[in-house]
Amino acid sequence: KNKKVPDCDETLSSSSEEKTPNSVLENADSSGKVNRSVQNFQRSNYDDLFKDATESESESILATCGSFLRDKWSSEDEELAGPSQTVRPQLPDSIQIVSERELAQLAQVRPLLFNFHEQSVIKDCFKMLEKKVAEYEILQEFMTLDYKNIPDAFNSGNELRNREKNRYRDILPYDSTRVPLGENKDYINASYIRIVNSGEEYFYIASQGPLPSTTDDFWQMVLENNSNVIVMITREIEGGIIKCHHYWPISMKKPLELKNYRIFLENYQILQYFIIRIFHVVKKSTGSSHFVKHLQFTSWPDHGTPASVDGFIKYVRYVRKSHLTGPMLVHCSAGVGRTGVFLCVDVVFCAIEKNFPFNIKNIVTQMREQRYGMIQTKEQYFFCYKVVLEVLQKILTLD
Repeated sequence: KNKKVPDCDETLSSSSEEKTPNSVLENADSSGKVNRSVQNFQRSNYDDLFKDATESESESILATCGSFLRDKWSSEDEELAGPSQTVRPQLPDSIQIVSERELAQLAQVRPLLFNFHEQSVIKDCFKMLEKKVAEYEILQEFMTLDYKNIPDAFNSGNELRNREKNRYRDILPYDSTRVPLGENKDYINASYIRIVNSGEEYFYIASQGPLPSTTDDFWQMVLENNSNVIVMITREIEGGIIKCHHYWPISMKKPLELKNYRIFLENYQILQYFIIRIFHVVKKSTGSSHFVKHLQFTSWPDHGTPASVDGFIKYVRYVRKSHLTGPMLVHCSAGVGRTGVFLCVDVVFCAIEKNFPFNIKNIVTQMREQRYGMIQTKEQYFFCYKVVLEVLQKILTLD
């Protein structure tokens, strides 16, 4: 159990082919002091490193050649999608689900062990990551994350009967990791993703945002996998472009009636960065019930990545706390870009808490082996590092 702690820089730049990442992150002693460069991290100009990235880069879909091209299916039915209810006042009969104080506490990621040695390790790790960012090494690292010709196929997604179930033509699940529906193993554009880190497995479903025609399928997937948390990292419409169908009821008084399911909105809470909704899902054929917590991050801008790192940290941490059963079901629009960022950051946070090694490049490599194109842009990849650096800084500045 007492592992030798390797150098953070040495391990983070290790090959993505390694099955066991060597990069280690241990924790800091609360009595430790931080050097000036650490304290001034938030004032650095790292935010500007990728400011030239456009919205088409940020939200584009990866073509098989690795270029970033938007390729959207148009559908008149998609016009039914409505905007997120971010400006709707809290209903009188809704009950507060979480307090701002609790969210602030969740945002303080705390390693399990706290001693002088681990403080030194985490400080060295922080400096190395800071150096990687400042010297554009992360950009080079992202470019080396090639889209390998994995010996797998997209046959199910390419079948004629399934093509209109795909939001984007070139984002399809691998046959080997796609989520099958029912006894006939019907198709939905979603993938099982298992990320192994330090001997622990983190289990997710990465899905595209539901279309009007796949809403029933989406809820079938939720129930069949016994997922109690849905993570939605998009608004329904962004920049005038439909990103996701509105697949839930907007009123606590009237359920959403689908072919096979009836969805009730039991409670909800609008927060600064995200919306919490509690759904009661009833399967009409059996009357069986399932409760789901729906967490929609509403602060991802049309361009780039979230301005508030702290807001995203609170969101990821609250999602993790809310997870109880089944794989965590995560979607954005295509189910690869923002979804990939969430999965990566969630695994790293869990590693930090447990004093486990982690390697961002290795995590992303694992994701891409199970769903094509996870983390689409250099901007999103950089944001993963930015979030991790923010968490490490907070650990190092503890009183």
